Order: sequence, then C-alpha cells, then structure tokens
Amino acid sequence: MRAFVFPGQGAQAIGMGKALADAYPAAAQVFAEVDDALGEKLSDLIWTGDIADLTLTKNAQPALMATSLAAMKALESEGVTISVANFVAGHSLGEYSALAAAGALSISDTAKLLRLRGAAMQEAVPVGVGAMAALLGLDFATAQAVAQEAAQGEVCQAANDNDPSQVVVSGHKAAVERAVEIAKEKGAKRAMLLPVSAPFHCTLMGPAADKMAAALAGTTINAPAVPVVANVVAEAVTDPDQIRKLLVDQVTGSVRWRESVLWMGDQGVDQAWEIGSGKALSGMIRRINKEIASRNVGTPEDVAAAAASLS
Repeated sequence: MRAFVFPGQGAQAIGMGKALADAYPAAAQVFAEVDDALGEKLSDLIWTGDIADLTLTKNAQPALMATSLAAMKALESEGVTISVANFVAGHSLGEYSALAAAGALSISDTAKLLRLRGAAMQEAVPVGVGAMAALLGLDFATAQAVAQEAAQGEVCQAANDNDPSQVVVSGHKAAVERAVEIAKEKGAKRAMLLPVSAPFHCTLMGPAADKMAAALAGTTINAPAVPVVANVVAEAVTDPDQIRKLLVDQVTGSVRWRESVLWMGDQGVDQAWEIGSGKALSGMIRRINKEIASRNVGTPEDVAAAAASLS
C-alpha cells in the first residue's frame, strides 16, 4: 500500500520545479496557473529570485504547493495517477497540496488559499511577539509537559509532533525561550529557536483561523479521489464539509505528523512517495516507522524512476 506525501514550509529552494517545468508541459502549466491565480510571476521568484523573499510565508506556501503539483502532473504525464496511492497526506501547508493532488481543490483555489493563509498567519501576531523552537531528543509527552511548564500564563504549545525525537513548540517568545531552557534541563539533545516569522499552529493564530474560515466557506471542495490523512485528527477523511472544518482547525491545532504516519502504517502502508521539494518528510517517516520505504519525486529523473516503479 502506498501513500503520497507532500512537504511543508522549510522545504523551499530557489530553482525548485524548474527542471520539471522544462521537461513536462503539464508541469509548466501548473506554475502558469498559479501565476495567473495570484496575479504575479511567482514562478520567477521560485526559479531565479532571492531565498529570503521565497521564504516569506506568503510566498513559500503557494510556491511549495506549485512545485508539488508540478511533480504530480509530471507523474501523470508518465501514466501515474493519484489512484495508485491509497492515501495522501501533507505536512501543514502540504495538506493543501495533498487535497489539490486528490482533486478536492482546484490548483487556482489552492494557490489563493495559501497566499491568504500565509499572509494571515504572518499578520496574526506582531513580529517579535511570538516564536517557535525545535526540541530534539524528547518524546511528545515530555515536550508537552515542557510547554505547559514554560507557559506561565502565556501561550506555549506543542505545534508539530514531527517524529519520535523532534517536537516543535510555539507561542509567546518569552514562553518559548523558557521552554528551550526547560527542555535542556529535561535531557533534550538540542533545543533551539527556529528562524520563523510567526508562532504557527498555536492559539495565537486565532485571527488567521477566522480569515481562513471565511475564505474556505466560499471555496468549492470536492470529495478527494483518495482519502486524505488530516493533520489535526491523524486519520483519513473524505467528507468535504469535514475537510473544510479541519483546514480551519489546522491553523491553531497541532500537526500530528508522527501519529499520521503511524496510522498509515497500521492501515498497511509500506511505501511513501514524497512529492515535491526536499526530503524532510522521508527522513521523518524513516524515524517513525522503518517498515515504510520512502522515496522522493522532485526532479525529472525521480519522475522517470517513480513511473518505472509505479506503472
């Protein structure tokens, strides 16, 4: 059984998807469609721009989705459709890529939603008020306890349960800084602030969740062709109304990636194909469940190898 998984923020790189667009007209069309939806040449930024600009949340989110969908269209050009997957899943913004790949959202609507999501998340908390930190070498229960101890009347929550040894906490800057020190005292191998512009996936993102609720209310969501393993419930969903609600919940809720991978393994998934830029999810999956073989599809060479294996 197979899962197609889609990367989240942090996987962005200048030049990502360019070789796919050059090799496959259908991949190039994805970037053109995203450019049209946003009314700007995001593709120029992705391929030849400055990494600092690409890393801005409002740009990184639609850019990573475009690259993932370009890879998906390249696979389709080689005869590999989404139907070869038993499940799709994505890390944070990657859940939107998964939904678009499964036909639940149009590429144009997904680009607009992610541009809004990125901007809304950025604007929800003034720069410098919030922070995020990675705690390495602590299990999730310990990391949650660290966050609770660090809060001291402020917000500090476990935002990303990435794998058995990596949890990200998010909230008010002072509380997150306290969490870093407490984590070290509790035996974390490393604990460090992350270079992010806002405290994602915590209750401070409430204003962004409200904006996404309004935007999603006016967006057509179809039943996905393949069940989507949703971040906030760590199990498969197919109902469009439930998907709509969970995408809103996801803004302030934890990304339960470790549990999502465990759930897919319990269903019999033994192959994961990471569609898009980077290899971050493949590394996480190996640390979560060594029985799941993971491979990447981000270049024309990857597409050819995947097509040979999957068709």
